[in-house]
Amino acid sequence: MARPGAACPPPARRVMVAARALLFWALVYSYCGVCACIAGLRLLWSIGRRPGETFRWVVRENPPACLNDPSLGTHCYVRIKDSGLRFHYVAAGERGKPLMLLLHGFPEFWYSWRHQLREFKSEYRVVALDLRGYGETDAPPHKENYKLDCLIADIKDILESLGYNKCVLIGHDWGGMIAWLVAICYPEMVTKLIVVNFPHPSVFTEYILRHPSQLIKSGYFFFFQMPWFPEFMFTLNDFKVLKSLFTSQATGIGRKGCRLTAEDIEAYLYVFSQPGALTGPINHYRTLFSCLPLQNHEIIMPTLLLWGERDAFMEVEMAEITRIYVKNHFRLTILSEASHWLQQDQPDIVNKLIWTFLKEETKRKRE
Repeated sequence: MARPGAACPPPARRVMVAARALLFWALVYSYCGVCACIAGLRLLWSIGRRPGETFRWVVRENPPACLNDPSLGTHCYVRIKDSGLRFHYVAAGERGKPLMLLLHGFPEFWYSWRHQLREFKSEYRVVALDLRGYGETDAPPHKENYKLDCLIADIKDILESLGYNKCVLIGHDWGGMIAWLVAICYPEMVTKLIVVNFPHPSVFTEYILRHPSQLIKSGYFFFFQMPWFPEFMFTLNDFKVLKSLFTSQATGIGRKGCRLTAEDIEAYLYVFSQPGALTGPINHYRTLFSCLPLQNHEIIMPTLLLWGERDAFMEVEMAEITRIYVKNHFRLTILSEASHWLQQDQPDIVNKLIWTFLKEETKRKRE
């Protein structure tokens, strides 16, 4: 039987590829325009209601005490030879123990893993990283410096700079996207993969094009394609959007979750209220569509996927579909009362599930 498309002459195939690319980018920029219009209307509404408050922006000069809590670990820095970038991380647990590397999402930073830093330091060298462009990690100025291949290489280089050749890799949200890709590109460096509230990248790219509901929930991916305007919208009303992401009824941690304290919120405001602090994180998204669609890739190491069912940004159906890409032991746990911010929302349950998975895998290896 002839391969599908084999009879199609090369010029025709090129036309088809160009047409699909044109449709893809038309979708991206059209939806980007829609999201920009909605944001503009919200801005006008805010100015009309509270003109004095709309443009208030307080830069926090001193970090809250929780960011220097010694029980969370030690603040460290490492400079990568190839890129020349300096990365900030917080490390807990003795050097020489197996490495557990934690990758945060957006808009977060190392502090989102505070519960895991305390929990796993008894048996692991736990490292919570500030990704490229976040917090105290260097932020290259050009969006091209945030392409996925750069972000993947960062994790490989950091692992080697820390003196390790493998780790337990855990990622949440955008950090989950990076964790999946590191596991695909450098499987020898990942002994066990744990992802929180982000599906396999191929599932995400296929699902979003077929389900308008997920396209709407992922509207910020498109809005972030615009220069400077997304950063500006975050600063309005002294970062009201940032605060509401974690606290509102629609997107925040639910009634049964472990709510962020006033000091926790202040920690986020301290980091992201610094001049220019939002550009690096948003640049992660500005290069995403140039890397799509991703090819289908298999995961060959034991994998745990944890999912908060009340996630306002990711539909839970993607979690189950992810199973087909994992060619090793795969465990999926969906927490019905949990939000997108799962490791902060339900830290005790999440930590218990991670421990069970890690010990289960150790026992399986021995047998």
